[in-house]
Amino acid sequence: MTTGSPPHSPELGWSRRLLGPFHVTGVFWYHFPHRGLALVPAWAMWIPVSVFVPFFFVCLRRIAAAIIGNLDPVLGPASAWRRQAWAFRTMWGFAWCMVERFEHLWRPDSFTVSVEGAERIAAHEGIVFVTAHLGHWEMASHVASPGLRREVHVVREEELDPRAQKFLEDLLRDHVEAGYHTHFASGDPRLASILAEALRRGEIVALQGDRPRSQGRTVTVGLFGQPMQLPVGPPALARATSVSLLPLFCLREGRLRYRIVVREPIRVPHTSNREADIAAAATAFAAHLEWAIREAPHQWFCFRKLWPPLSRGRS
Repeated sequence: MTTGSPPHSPELGWSRRLLGPFHVTGVFWYHFPHRGLALVPAWAMWIPVSVFVPFFFVCLRRIAAAIIGNLDPVLGPASAWRRQAWAFRTMWGFAWCMVERFEHLWRPDSFTVSVEGAERIAAHEGIVFVTAHLGHWEMASHVASPGLRREVHVVREEELDPRAQKFLEDLLRDHVEAGYHTHFASGDPRLASILAEALRRGEIVALQGDRPRSQGRTVTVGLFGQPMQLPVGPPALARATSVSLLPLFCLREGRLRYRIVVREPIRVPHTSNREADIAAAATAFAAHLEWAIREAPHQWFCFRKLWPPLSRGRS
């Protein structure tokens, strides 16, 4: 398991120590929606969501403050009430994406998903999908890659709660798809070699491009005029294997409806200055990330405050 808290993991504190498995990051909130699917019909899912979102909105004030602070440079000056509405809408969106995350495992055929820019996937042999914690990010590589007849390797960060991590490992193992492989970023030095070999065989690797791992290497770029640390891994892997980064984002459009947007590919430079090459690719991805956040600001699920408060008046 990784040590320490990832840089963009949720704002925690005494509540996690007090609540343990019942904290928002605890294993209970993995078991509950998963088992709830067997008890609550799909049409009635709005009932538990309507109960729990206001509860979390009231209780998780540090996370609410982080959401507001992160959206401040995105949405601009606003009244105190409107800023609280930002937090509520984001928690509401997160709750639905989490419920539908489990629904997609059990009832994938009930989803309506459109893909914009699918031709950009077919045009490349060996691709690094690079996405972000925005909307239903886990669905993106599942839905965008079928029909390509290529193996897909998805890399996930480990969960903060070891029991939640074990639950997810078991769940994903029970719902394994042919040609779809899940790897956990646990610090195993062999993982980079496994992914590089997959790309050289013309396969697909899907990585998170917005959240560095704990003690992982980062590059600083600009996001909404603020400094943002992005992980070095995706551009470094693409550069080492001479493949393109393909940004894609899965945005929620409504109940069981999603839109996957495949953006323009990013070709990582390959000069004598490796750090500059990686920084250039990370900067290019940051522009795509900024577009996606502006497209769906309340689906940006970053629950740790990234920047100090902006010093400006409110409307």
